[in-house]
Amino acid sequence: MASAETKKKQACVIITIDGPAGAGKSTVAKELARKLGYTYLDTGAMYRALTLKALRQKVDLTDAQALVSLAKRTMIDIGADENKGLTVGL
Repeated sequence: MASAETKKKQACVIITIDGPAGAGKSTVAKELARKLGYTYLDTGAMYRALTLKALRQKVDLTDAQALVSLAKRTMIDIGADENKGLTVGL
């Protein structure tokens, strides 16, 4: 019988797709997630949300330490809306 930790690891499947900008990675990922019944996580939207927060708080975008600190204390809410699709909020 599998341990609870093994079952937890098995339940957490992550698929990543790498490639150049404009190659259709997001399109393929969304369709793959839909067909497999998985949740599509738009990491690009997460990066843009964090960038927006940094800009609003006037964090120096060249200061890696300040950006890491901001990211560590930021909660990004990801949801699904029937009309809007994926939603990302701070």
